[in-house]
Amino acid sequence: MSAAGGGGAGTSKALPSSGPKSLRDMPHPLAASSSEEAGAELTPSPDFQLPRSLADKDLSLPNGTPVDTSSPASSSSLLNRLQLDDDLDGEMRDLFVTVDDPKKHVCTMETYITYRVTTKTTRAEFDLPEYSMRRRYQDFDWLRNKLEESQPTHLIPPLPEKFVVKGVVDRFSEEFVETRRKALDKFLKRIADHPVLSFNEHFHVFLTAKDLNAYKKQGVALLSKMGESVKYVTGSYKLRSRPLEFAAIGDYLDTFSLKLGTIDRIAQRIIKEEVEYLVELREYGPVYSTWSGLERELSEPLEGVSACIGNCCTALEELSEDMTEDFLPVLREYILYAESMKNVLKKRDQVQAEYEAKLEAVALKREDRPKVVPTDVEKCQDRVECFNADLKADMERWQNNKRQDFRQLLMGMADKNIQYYEKCLTAWESIIPLLQEKPETK
Repeated sequence: MSAAGGGGAGTSKALPSSGPKSLRDMPHPLAASSSEEAGAELTPSPDFQLPRSLADKDLSLPNGTPVDTSSPASSSSLLNRLQLDDDLDGEMRDLFVTVDDPKKHVCTMETYITYRVTTKTTRAEFDLPEYSMRRRYQDFDWLRNKLEESQPTHLIPPLPEKFVVKGVVDRFSEEFVETRRKALDKFLKRIADHPVLSFNEHFHVFLTAKDLNAYKKQGVALLSKMGESVKYVTGSYKLRSRPLEFAAIGDYLDTFSLKLGTIDRIAQRIIKEEVEYLVELREYGPVYSTWSGLERELSEPLEGVSACIGNCCTALEELSEDMTEDFLPVLREYILYAESMKNVLKKRDQVQAEYEAKLEAVALKREDRPKVVPTDVEKCQDRVECFNADLKADMERWQNNKRQDFRQLLMGMADKNIQYYEKCLTAWESIIPLLQEKPETK
């Protein structure tokens, strides 16, 4: 059973439940408009619904074109039906970043990989229209930490995990390096497309500085006033309760993480079983070839079966590689993405807790000046409102990206499975004429 088969068509079994709630049963995190009060009841947004199963909705493309559910004329036609909107605003964008050309560096003290980061832009704050710098993983990590420090109200895209288990994954293998390169490329593209993060000074330095170490040695820069506020947590005061819309976001992220974690574990187990099956197939095919040497009359059909099994081995190997290199990384990215969003939500709660604590302190002193609100309380209220607005905007942007990424992911998975079974079908059909030939009678 293929990894793709485990996640969709071809079986009536549903995935085991990993939580008490389903995503469909949960209210949408952004259902409440910004103008509604925190205690207002949430209503689902007609323009931004949570994902539904294919069985519950019409099969149509974003532009309204119905999808033909019959078998495609060729395996590649399935993906050709899907036209995503990723580059529709390409003419409007003014910053393009790509990560490519990984190179291995062997030094006395360490061995590491660097990647070429190419930037093309028309923005006035850049001195040149194009830059090309080499960066290693720790440079990307530095950038992300700086973005978290300086933009605490925003969702920072996740990086691929730094550490790998020795003996299980070779971090210098071509497969691992290419998977990481894709993840780093997506990380920078998400920042470059963000209306706020793309203008961050640290991002500018990352893209343009010849010697990034010079900026790292400057030490930890002073955090913005917003960052300082976020780092401060009132020790004796706990948040009363999240507003309903942010409580809904938290519930959604918890359930989303559980569901993706379950899919990730099952997919890894299926891929492991595919690899074990592949080992058996590679031993199975040569048996027929050896047997053909002992059977003159059956020699040709037996060699045909051996070759057929060999072709099926190649097809299965390609399917497993596609699932490992394309399917699993996206799942893992969105699990990390959900954790990043949870962290921003916690920071928002900290600022709200600080604001509530200051309000209570002011309430105790209102007997003297009942109509005067201290400036620091007003500033804290502004920070809460800023957090609320940025968090909701980033959540909606994340949902849009997620919808596109998973549509592309699932369509790709379906296409790869179709290709696999078509190759297997072609291989077995090719030996039928050999098996149907009747021996000549004398």
